[in-house]
Amino acid sequence: MEPLTVLLAGPRGFCAGVERAINMVKTALRQNGAPVYVRHEIVHNRHVVDELRALGAVFVDELDEVPEGGLVVFSAHGVPKSVPVEARRRRLLFADATCPLVSKVHREVERHHKEGRTVLLIGHSGHPEVVGTMGQVAPGSVVLIETVADAEAVTVPDPDRLAYSTQTTLSVADTAAVIAVLRRRFPGIDGPRNEDICYATTNRQRAVAAIAPRVDLFLVVGAANSSNSLRLVEVARHHGAGRAELIRTAADVDWSWLAGTATLGVSAGASAPELLVEELVDTCRARRAVTVEEVRVAEESVTFRSPPIPLLRRAS
Repeated sequence: MEPLTVLLAGPRGFCAGVERAINMVKTALRQNGAPVYVRHEIVHNRHVVDELRALGAVFVDELDEVPEGGLVVFSAHGVPKSVPVEARRRRLLFADATCPLVSKVHREVERHHKEGRTVLLIGHSGHPEVVGTMGQVAPGSVVLIETVADAEAVTVPDPDRLAYSTQTTLSVADTAAVIAVLRRRFPGIDGPRNEDICYATTNRQRAVAAIAPRVDLFLVVGAANSSNSLRLVEVARHHGAGRAELIRTAADVDWSWLAGTATLGVSAGASAPELLVEELVDTCRARRAVTVEEVRVAEESVTFRSPPIPLLRRAS
Protein backbone atom coordinates (compact mmCIF):
# COMPACT_ATOMS: atom_id res chain seq x y z
CA MET A 1 0.00 0.00 0.00
CA GLU A 2 1.03 3.58 -0.61
CA PRO A 3 2.60 5.18 2.49
CA LEU A 4 0.81 7.98 4.39
CA THR A 5 2.22 9.94 7.31
CA VAL A 6 -0.49 11.16 9.71
CA LEU A 7 0.47 14.10 11.92
CA LEU A 8 -1.85 14.30 14.92
CA ALA A 9 -2.20 17.76 16.45
CA GLY A 10 -1.86 17.89 20.21
CA PRO A 11 -3.78 19.04 22.12
CA ARG A 12 -6.99 18.18 20.23
CA GLY A 13 -10.54 17.21 21.04
CA PHE A 14 -12.38 17.57 24.34
CA CYS A 15 -11.59 20.51 26.61
CA ALA A 16 -12.32 20.75 30.33
CA GLY A 17 -15.56 22.70 29.83
CA VAL A 18 -16.93 20.13 27.38
CA GLU A 19 -16.02 17.20 29.62
CA ARG A 20 -17.70 18.93 32.57
CA ALA A 21 -20.92 19.58 30.61
CA ILE A 22 -21.17 16.00 29.29
CA ASN A 23 -20.48 14.58 32.76
CA MET A 24 -23.19 16.79 34.25
CA VAL A 25 -25.80 15.31 31.90
CA LYS A 26 -24.60 11.77 32.62
CA THR A 27 -24.65 12.43 36.37
CA ALA A 28 -28.17 13.87 36.13
CA LEU A 29 -29.32 10.73 34.31
CA ARG A 30 -27.55 8.43 36.75
CA GLN A 31 -29.05 10.17 39.80
CA ASN A 32 -32.55 10.79 38.47
CA GLY A 33 -33.10 8.38 35.61
CA ALA A 34 -34.61 9.37 32.28
CA PRO A 35 -35.77 11.74 31.05
CA VAL A 36 -33.38 14.59 31.72
CA TYR A 37 -33.96 17.55 29.42
CA VAL A 38 -31.13 19.52 27.82
CA ARG A 39 -31.70 23.00 26.39
CA HIS A 40 -29.99 23.04 22.98
CA GLU A 41 -27.07 20.76 22.14
CA ILE A 42 -25.03 20.32 25.32
CA VAL A 43 -21.95 20.76 23.07
CA HIS A 44 -21.75 21.12 19.31
CA ASN A 45 -21.17 17.51 18.33
CA ARG A 46 -23.76 15.12 16.91
CA HIS A 47 -21.95 12.01 18.17
CA VAL A 48 -22.04 13.31 21.74
CA VAL A 49 -25.69 14.37 21.45
CA ASP A 50 -26.71 10.97 20.05
CA GLU A 51 -24.83 9.14 22.82
CA LEU A 52 -26.58 11.17 25.53
CA ARG A 53 -29.96 10.79 23.80
CA ALA A 54 -29.48 7.00 23.88
CA LEU A 55 -28.94 7.27 27.66
CA GLY A 56 -32.22 9.14 28.08
CA ALA A 57 -31.45 12.81 27.52
CA VAL A 58 -34.14 14.77 25.69
CA PHE A 59 -32.87 17.78 23.74
CA VAL A 60 -35.21 20.76 23.47
CA ASP A 61 -35.01 24.17 21.85
CA GLU A 62 -36.87 26.07 24.56
CA LEU A 63 -38.06 25.56 28.12
CA ASP A 64 -41.74 25.35 27.15
CA GLU A 65 -40.95 21.85 25.86
CA VAL A 66 -39.98 20.74 29.40
CA PRO A 67 -42.88 19.53 31.57
CA GLU A 68 -43.46 21.26 34.89
CA GLY A 69 -41.29 19.77 37.59
CA GLY A 70 -38.79 18.44 35.05
CA LEU A 71 -35.01 18.69 35.26
CA VAL A 72 -33.20 20.64 32.53
CA VAL A 73 -29.49 21.14 31.91
CA PHE A 74 -28.30 24.34 30.24
CA SER A 75 -25.62 23.87 27.56
CA ALA A 76 -21.91 24.60 27.87
CA HIS A 77 -22.28 27.71 25.70
CA GLY A 78 -24.21 29.63 28.37
CA VAL A 79 -27.69 31.14 28.41
CA PRO A 80 -29.21 34.61 28.76
CA LYS A 81 -30.31 35.55 32.28
CA SER A 82 -33.92 35.26 31.13
CA VAL A 83 -33.59 31.46 30.84
CA PRO A 84 -33.04 30.58 34.53
CA VAL A 85 -35.66 33.21 35.42
CA GLU A 86 -38.15 31.40 33.18
CA ALA A 87 -37.08 28.02 34.61
CA ARG A 88 -37.85 29.22 38.14
CA ARG A 89 -41.17 30.69 37.04
CA ARG A 90 -42.16 27.31 35.59
CA ARG A 91 -40.89 25.49 38.71
CA LEU A 92 -38.31 23.52 36.78
CA LEU A 93 -35.21 22.10 38.36
CA PHE A 94 -32.09 23.06 36.44
CA ALA A 95 -28.35 22.53 36.31
CA ASP A 96 -26.16 25.09 34.57
CA ALA A 97 -23.38 23.48 32.51
CA THR A 98 -22.06 26.81 31.21
CA CYS A 99 -18.28 26.55 30.82
CA PRO A 100 -16.62 28.46 33.68
CA LEU A 101 -14.53 30.37 31.13
CA VAL A 102 -17.73 31.56 29.44
CA SER A 103 -19.14 32.48 32.85
CA LYS A 104 -16.02 34.61 33.39
CA VAL A 105 -16.92 36.61 30.28
CA HIS A 106 -20.49 36.97 31.57
CA ARG A 107 -19.22 38.47 34.82
CA GLU A 108 -16.91 40.86 32.92
CA VAL A 109 -19.81 42.13 30.82
CA GLU A 110 -21.96 42.56 33.92
CA ARG A 111 -19.20 44.49 35.68
CA HIS A 112 -18.65 46.85 32.77
CA HIS A 113 -22.39 47.44 32.45
CA LYS A 114 -22.71 48.17 36.16
CA GLU A 115 -19.86 50.69 35.87
CA GLY A 116 -21.59 52.47 33.01
CA ARG A 117 -19.53 51.28 30.06
CA THR A 118 -20.78 50.26 26.64
CA VAL A 119 -19.45 46.76 25.89
CA LEU A 120 -18.18 45.80 22.45
CA LEU A 121 -18.43 42.02 22.19
CA ILE A 122 -16.19 40.43 19.56
CA GLY A 123 -17.93 37.31 18.29
CA HIS A 124 -20.18 35.65 15.72
CA SER A 125 -23.81 36.71 15.39
CA GLY A 126 -26.29 34.04 16.42
CA HIS A 127 -23.77 31.76 18.12
CA PRO A 128 -25.29 30.46 21.40
CA GLU A 129 -22.35 31.77 23.42
CA VAL A 130 -22.81 35.27 21.99
CA VAL A 131 -26.58 35.14 22.58
CA GLY A 132 -25.94 34.10 26.18
CA THR A 133 -23.31 36.77 26.82
CA MET A 134 -25.37 39.58 25.33
CA GLY A 135 -28.30 38.38 27.42
CA GLN A 136 -26.51 39.03 30.71
CA VAL A 137 -27.40 42.73 30.59
CA ALA A 138 -30.15 44.99 29.27
CA PRO A 139 -30.77 44.99 25.48
CA GLY A 140 -28.64 47.58 23.69
CA SER A 141 -25.90 47.54 26.34
CA VAL A 142 -23.67 45.26 24.25
CA VAL A 143 -22.66 45.96 20.64
CA LEU A 144 -21.55 42.97 18.55
CA ILE A 145 -18.32 43.33 16.56
CA GLU A 146 -17.71 40.54 14.04
CA THR A 147 -14.96 41.92 11.77
CA VAL A 148 -12.19 44.48 11.45
CA ALA A 149 -14.59 46.48 9.29
CA ASP A 150 -17.11 46.51 12.15
CA ALA A 151 -14.39 47.74 14.50
CA GLU A 152 -13.51 50.55 12.09
CA ALA A 153 -17.14 51.63 11.69
CA VAL A 154 -18.65 51.26 15.18
CA THR A 155 -19.90 54.37 16.95
CA VAL A 156 -20.41 54.54 20.70
CA PRO A 157 -22.21 56.96 23.03
CA ASP A 158 -19.10 57.79 25.07
CA PRO A 159 -15.63 56.69 23.91
CA ASP A 160 -14.31 57.23 27.45
CA ARG A 161 -16.74 54.70 28.92
CA LEU A 162 -16.05 51.70 26.75
CA ALA A 163 -14.92 48.08 27.15
CA TYR A 164 -14.55 44.98 25.04
CA SER A 165 -14.94 41.25 25.65
CA THR A 166 -14.73 38.31 23.25
CA GLN A 167 -16.34 34.99 22.51
CA THR A 168 -14.09 32.24 23.86
CA THR A 169 -13.75 30.21 20.64
CA LEU A 170 -12.52 32.76 18.10
CA SER A 171 -9.47 32.81 15.86
CA VAL A 172 -6.64 34.18 17.98
CA ALA A 173 -5.10 36.09 15.04
CA ASP A 174 -8.39 37.51 13.74
CA THR A 175 -9.40 38.64 17.21
CA ALA A 176 -6.04 40.33 17.77
CA ALA A 177 -6.56 42.31 14.56
CA VAL A 178 -10.01 43.48 15.71
CA ILE A 179 -8.70 44.44 19.15
CA ALA A 180 -5.84 46.41 17.54
CA VAL A 181 -8.36 48.52 15.62
CA LEU A 182 -10.46 49.12 18.72
CA ARG A 183 -7.41 50.17 20.74
CA ARG A 184 -6.28 52.53 17.97
CA ARG A 185 -9.70 54.14 17.67
CA PHE A 186 -10.47 54.13 21.41
CA PRO A 187 -7.17 54.33 23.35
CA GLY A 188 -8.98 54.30 26.69
CA ILE A 189 -10.99 51.14 26.03
CA ASP A 190 -11.01 48.67 28.91
CA GLY A 191 -10.29 45.02 28.15
CA PRO A 192 -10.35 41.74 30.07
CA ARG A 193 -7.81 41.23 32.84
CA ASN A 194 -6.92 37.94 31.20
CA GLU A 195 -7.46 36.69 27.65
CA ASP A 196 -11.12 35.81 26.95
CA ILE A 197 -10.24 33.29 24.23
CA CYS A 198 -9.92 30.09 26.20
CA TYR A 199 -6.76 28.04 26.73
CA ALA A 200 -8.16 25.11 24.71
CA THR A 201 -9.01 27.23 21.68
CA THR A 202 -5.54 28.80 21.76
CA ASN A 203 -3.70 25.50 22.20
CA ARG A 204 -5.61 23.73 19.42
CA GLN A 205 -4.97 26.57 17.01
CA ARG A 206 -1.26 26.60 17.89
CA ALA A 207 -1.01 22.86 17.27
CA VAL A 208 -2.72 23.13 13.87
CA ALA A 209 -0.51 26.06 12.89
CA ALA A 210 2.59 24.03 13.77
CA ILE A 211 1.55 21.11 11.57
CA ALA A 212 -0.11 22.86 8.63
CA PRO A 213 3.05 23.81 6.67
CA ARG A 214 4.09 20.13 6.63
CA VAL A 215 0.89 18.60 5.24
CA ASP A 216 -0.77 18.15 1.87
CA LEU A 217 -4.21 17.78 3.46
CA PHE A 218 -5.56 18.74 6.87
CA LEU A 219 -8.74 17.14 8.26
CA VAL A 220 -10.48 18.65 11.29
CA VAL A 221 -13.01 16.44 13.06
CA GLY A 222 -15.87 18.59 14.27
CA ALA A 223 -19.32 19.97 13.61
CA ALA A 224 -20.32 22.63 11.09
CA ASN A 225 -21.94 24.65 13.91
CA SER A 226 -18.83 24.41 16.11
CA SER A 227 -17.04 27.76 16.13
CA ASN A 228 -13.74 26.38 17.40
CA SER A 229 -13.74 23.58 14.79
CA LEU A 230 -14.33 26.04 11.93
CA ARG A 231 -11.50 28.21 13.23
CA LEU A 232 -9.12 25.22 13.11
CA VAL A 233 -9.89 24.74 9.41
CA GLU A 234 -9.18 28.44 8.81
CA VAL A 235 -5.91 28.24 10.74
CA ALA A 236 -4.78 25.22 8.72
CA ARG A 237 -5.48 27.01 5.44
CA HIS A 238 -3.82 30.23 6.60
CA HIS A 239 -0.66 28.44 7.74
CA GLY A 240 0.01 26.58 4.52
CA ALA A 241 -1.85 23.29 4.43
CA GLY A 242 -2.33 22.19 0.82
CA ARG A 243 -6.02 21.70 1.57
CA ALA A 244 -8.11 21.73 4.76
CA GLU A 245 -11.57 20.25 5.30
CA LEU A 246 -14.02 19.86 8.16
CA ILE A 247 -15.52 16.39 8.67
CA ARG A 248 -17.98 15.06 11.24
CA THR A 249 -16.69 11.49 11.02
CA ALA A 250 -14.47 9.34 8.79
CA ALA A 251 -17.58 8.60 6.70
CA ASP A 252 -17.47 12.21 5.44
CA VAL A 253 -14.02 11.86 3.87
CA ASP A 254 -13.90 12.10 0.09
CA TRP A 255 -11.00 9.76 -0.56
CA SER A 256 -10.16 11.59 -3.78
CA TRP A 257 -8.82 14.32 -1.45
CA LEU A 258 -5.98 11.96 -0.54
CA ALA A 259 -4.86 11.37 -4.10
CA GLY A 260 -1.22 12.45 -4.17
CA THR A 261 -1.24 13.10 -0.41
CA ALA A 262 1.89 11.94 1.40
CA THR A 263 1.28 13.73 4.71
CA LEU A 264 -2.09 14.20 6.39
CA GLY A 265 -2.72 16.52 9.34
CA VAL A 266 -5.50 15.66 11.78
CA SER A 267 -7.05 17.61 14.64
CA ALA A 268 -10.42 17.73 16.38
CA GLY A 269 -12.55 20.53 17.74
CA ALA A 270 -13.04 20.91 21.48
CA SER A 271 -16.40 19.11 21.37
CA ALA A 272 -15.24 16.12 19.30
CA PRO A 273 -14.42 12.86 21.12
CA GLU A 274 -11.07 11.14 20.55
CA LEU A 275 -12.99 8.05 19.35
CA LEU A 276 -13.77 9.89 16.10
CA VAL A 277 -10.09 10.69 15.53
CA GLU A 278 -9.18 7.05 16.15
CA GLU A 279 -11.83 5.92 13.66
CA LEU A 280 -10.42 8.30 11.05
CA VAL A 281 -6.88 6.96 11.52
CA ASP A 282 -8.11 3.34 11.39
CA THR A 283 -10.03 4.08 8.18
CA CYS A 284 -6.84 5.52 6.68
CA ARG A 285 -4.97 2.36 7.69
CA ALA A 286 -7.40 0.28 5.65
CA ARG A 287 -6.35 2.17 2.51
CA ARG A 288 -2.74 3.26 3.09
CA ALA A 289 0.40 2.18 4.94
CA VAL A 290 0.01 4.66 7.79
CA THR A 291 2.70 6.04 10.09
CA VAL A 292 1.38 8.19 12.94
CA GLU A 293 3.30 11.03 14.59
CA GLU A 294 1.84 13.29 17.28
CA VAL A 295 2.97 16.91 17.30
CA ARG A 296 2.19 18.29 20.75
CA VAL A 297 2.64 21.99 21.49
CA ALA A 298 1.18 22.08 25.02
CA GLU A 299 0.11 19.86 27.90
CA GLU A 300 -3.31 20.48 29.43
CA SER A 301 -4.19 19.75 33.04
CA VAL A 302 -7.20 22.05 33.48
CA THR A 303 -10.27 20.53 35.13
CA PHE A 304 -13.53 22.12 36.27
CA ARG A 305 -15.57 20.82 39.18
CA SER A 306 -19.26 20.24 38.47
CA PRO A 307 -21.93 21.86 40.63
CA PRO A 308 -24.42 19.67 42.50
CA ILE A 309 -27.17 18.20 40.32
CA PRO A 310 -30.74 18.71 41.59
CA LEU A 311 -32.65 15.59 42.61
CA LEU A 312 -36.13 15.07 41.21
CA ARG A 313 -38.97 14.02 43.49
CA ARG A 314 -40.36 11.11 41.51
CA ALA A 315 -43.80 9.75 42.31
CA SER A 316 -43.42 6.38 44.07
